[in-house]
Amino acid sequence: MSPTFLQIIVLGLIQGAAELLPVSSSAHVIVAEKMMGLDPSHPEMTFLLVMLHTGTMFAVIAYFWRAWRENFFGSVPRLREAIRQVAVATVCTLAVGGILKLLIEKIILGGGKAEFEQLFSSLPLIAGALAAAGALILIAAARAPRDTGRNDLTLRDSAWIGAVQASIVIRGFTRSGTTISTALLRGVGRRRAEEFSFALGVVITPPAIALEAWRLFKSHGGTAGPAHLGQMLLPGLVGMVASFLAGLLALRWLSRWLEAGRWQYFGYYCLGAAAVVAVLARRGF
Repeated sequence: MSPTFLQIIVLGLIQGAAELLPVSSSAHVIVAEKMMGLDPSHPEMTFLLVMLHTGTMFAVIAYFWRAWRENFFGSVPRLREAIRQVAVATVCTLAVGGILKLLIEKIILGGGKAEFEQLFSSLPLIAGALAAAGALILIAAARAPRDTGRNDLTLRDSAWIGAVQASIVIRGFTRSGTTISTALLRGVGRRRAEEFSFALGVVITPPAIALEAWRLFKSHGGTAGPAHLGQMLLPGLVGMVASFLAGLLALRWLSRWLEAGRWQYFGYYCLGAAAVVAVLARRGF
């Protein structure tokens, strides 16, 4: 069943609001898809999810551009250091994520030709990931520096943040929640942690889009013509606009709560959401 434009707009609003808040947008979108009677593991739906992520990526760029221009592009030495930090974090994400994906495919899915995307529709797994993310957020909120924290970011900090970011290969883990929490636990200041976390998000989104586009193309036997691909891209573009607008509003909310020391409330929300998803799983959604 293909989604209607109304369903896509709703999913875009959910994605935009949840992606940039540390509450796992993927979990929210997948649950919403199931309640709408859609299949989250279908190639067209996973591609739609990535398109929704694209909308929030543009929202991140628009929101943080001024701060990034000052902190990352203010001088050549700053730019070089920023590139090194992002590169280290991204390499760690790819390495740890690849290992985690391989272990899940071999141990949980039994190897063979099992598709990792089969797990996209597993509500029990999503509930467990949400609970784990909520616990990490609560721990980080309790142990974060009471003052502004460090404004500098070491390569070791970057490596830790990138390694933990790899947890997002499992739907239900929140990328912003895990990366910001890891930075806070490392003693990095709240604003600096937020800026670096979303810079990493912008870096990993384009490869994810390319991967899902290729998976979508293969699902149609590699024979999908330009007109057919255009038909599949149009719904994603509609959702992308909706997620962009919702994302801008969500970023304002996140920044206020993070800097006001209310980070723990997002952890409570994740735990509550995990309970709801577990109930839905027991009822056969």
